[in-house]
Amino acid sequence: MAILKLDGVTKRFGGLIAVNNVSLELEEGELSGLIGPNGAGKTTIFNVITGVYPVDSGKILFMNQDITRKRPHETAALGIARTFQNIKLFGKMSVLDNVRVACHYRLRASVFSAVFSLPNYVKQDEELTRESLRLLEAVGLYKLKNDRASSLPYGHQRKLEIARALATKPKILLLDEPAAGMNPEETSELMKFIRRIRDEFNLTILLIEHDMKVVMGICERITVLDHGCVIARGSPGEIQSNPEVIKAYLGSGAYARS
Repeated sequence: MAILKLDGVTKRFGGLIAVNNVSLELEEGELSGLIGPNGAGKTTIFNVITGVYPVDSGKILFMNQDITRKRPHETAALGIARTFQNIKLFGKMSVLDNVRVACHYRLRASVFSAVFSLPNYVKQDEELTRESLRLLEAVGLYKLKNDRASSLPYGHQRKLEIARALATKPKILLLDEPAAGMNPEETSELMKFIRRIRDEFNLTILLIEHDMKVVMGICERITVLDHGCVIARGSPGEIQSNPEVIKAYLGSGAYARS
């Protein structure tokens, strides 16, 4: 069953059509890839799904609910989380507090309760802290919980960003170039990590990635964009042998980076 569906989605920026009549379906539980040359519209797709940009035409359905006009905090509350191409952590805060921040939208205590540390607030805050620690344990960062986020190695910062996304209890996780800047050893570890969290947290994952080793190695289905349009969709084997994809993207040298 499709958990997410884009139906004829178009997004323009002035005279530029960044996403042109894109239709896309994500099956529940799948690990899918979105690839294409720079400027193909991949991150714009993420931005319209999460409500950062309003669409100009078309419809977006999440679990059969129309979310086309939802705003970012509303899509997050429904169960769609994302990471960013450029890591966006609170660098001066601890590893633990970066995850706790993502949990706090679920607090139901009043501002008054928080200011005066009333029992209702304290109980909820303690539970969110325990949950944050469980997430850090799950992603292998528990021992670093008190470290400043900016002091983490690059690969650990990526994991922390994903842990923070998981703290919102998503059903869909959108990963924007998670392997960017990683060395081969970090990339191999990341591939195992993404598979594991998909299974452990019962996620549906859509990732944007230029490293074809990652895409071809873990994605079950791949969609290819070029100039804002879908030019191919299929299994890794089908995508690698598609003449149009080779001409538009893989033949440009991107696949050689694997």
